[in-house]
Amino acid sequence: MGISSALYSGVSGLNTNSQAMTVIGNNLANTNTLGFKGARTIFSDLLSSTINGSGGTSQVGRGVNVSKVDNIFSQGTFESTESGLDVAIEGDGFFLVSEVGNDTNYYTRAGAFRFDENGFLVNPEGFRVQGKRFDVDGNLVAGDPEDIRIGNTGLIAGNMTTEMTLNTNLDAAAIAPVGDFDYTNADTFNYSSSTQIFDSLGEPHLVTTYFTKDAVDNTWNWNWSAEDVDGNPMGSDLTAGGAEPPAGIITFANDGTMLAGGGPNNIGPIDWGNGSDAGQAVDITFDTTQFNSASTVISQVQNGFAAGNLTSVDIDGKGAVIASYSNGEQIAVANLVLGKFNNPNGLELVGNNLFTASDASGVARVGLPGPELGKVFTNSLEQSNVDMGAEFVRMITVQRGFQANSKIITTVDELLGELINLKR
Repeated sequence: MGISSALYSGVSGLNTNSQAMTVIGNNLANTNTLGFKGARTIFSDLLSSTINGSGGTSQVGRGVNVSKVDNIFSQGTFESTESGLDVAIEGDGFFLVSEVGNDTNYYTRAGAFRFDENGFLVNPEGFRVQGKRFDVDGNLVAGDPEDIRIGNTGLIAGNMTTEMTLNTNLDAAAIAPVGDFDYTNADTFNYSSSTQIFDSLGEPHLVTTYFTKDAVDNTWNWNWSAEDVDGNPMGSDLTAGGAEPPAGIITFANDGTMLAGGGPNNIGPIDWGNGSDAGQAVDITFDTTQFNSASTVISQVQNGFAAGNLTSVDIDGKGAVIASYSNGEQIAVANLVLGKFNNPNGLELVGNNLFTASDASGVARVGLPGPELGKVFTNSLEQSNVDMGAEFVRMITVQRGFQANSKIITTVDELLGELINLKR
C-alpha cells in the first residue's frame, strides 16, 4: 500500500461527509414539514488492507463509507389547528392513503386532510384516506379499508316519527274535572303537552297529549289530538261530550310511581293531508310519576327529524368521520384506520410525506386507532421531529470532518510533489 492510498482515504472521507451534509440539509429544510421524520447518517470504515512488518501482520483501513441513512421515528410535537379534519397520531402508527387507480397503500404521519370535489377525504396531494365504513345502523362494515367518502353532500331525507317518549310528573293534588273531556275546553282536562313530530316527508307537526285525572284514586286518562295541513282535527275523543273512551289509562301506586299504562301506546293512523304517509302511527311511551308537585314535562324524546343540509364534517377523538346536518343529525360515515410496522426504518420514502412498505419493513398491522396502533387527536397536526440544535451540532462535526479529509488530500499532494522533486 503506497502513499496514494491515503489520498483515496481522504477522497472517501470527502464523499461520505458530503452525503452526511446532504442528510443534515434535508432535515433542516423540512423543519416545518408536517409529520416529517428526520434522518441520521451512520458511517462505517472500508475494508482494511493487510501489511507485513517486522512485528507481524497489521491492518490499515482504506477510508470511510456510508453504512446507512436511518429515519428517526420519534414523536413530533403537536400544533393545535382550527380544522376538524386535522388529525395527529400519538404512537407508532401511520395513516393509510391510496392514489386513484393504484392499489398500492401509502403511509403517512401528516394528517392535514380535506374533502375533494367528489366528496372523498384526501391529503393535500389528492391521495384518498382509507378507513372502515359504517352501515346505516352505525356498525363498522367488515372487510378491507376503503376510500372514505361523504356520499350525500346536499340534503338528507327526513325521518318519520314512529316512537315518542314523555317523561312527566302529574300533580297528585290535582282535582278531577267535572264533565267529559273536550280538547277545546281547558276545564275538562288537568294538563296538556305538545310535541313536535315529523311525517314521512320530514315536515314537522304538533301532537298534543292531554292528561285528565279520574275520579278513581291514582288513575289518569290521556288523549291526543293533532291537525292536518288544512286545520282539520284528528285524535282520540275530540268532540265535546263525546262518548268515546280515553285513548289510555295510567295508574299509579301509593308512592306515586307508575303501575300500568306506560306503554308503548299506539296513536294513529295519522293522515296529514300533504302527500306524506297517510298511515303514520306513533308508539307513545309514558315515563310518568304522580308526585305532589306541579304537573310538568321533564323531557320529550322522539325519533323523527326533518330534511337537513350538510353543515360540517369533523373527525372525532376515536378517528370517526362525523357528518353534521342542519336538522341536528350526526351520521358516522367511516373510521380512520392506522398501520403499524415491526421495522419502520425499513419503509421506503416516496416523497410528499409518504412511505411504502418493503421487505425490510414487513407487512403493516392495520386496525382502528387505539393504544396498540396509536391514538388520534383532532384539531391537531404533528410537526417535524427535527431538532435544529442537534442538527447544527452535527453540521459542525461534519464540516470539520470534511476539512480534515481535504487536508489529507492537500498533504498527500505535497508529499507526492516532494517525491517527484527527488528526480531533480
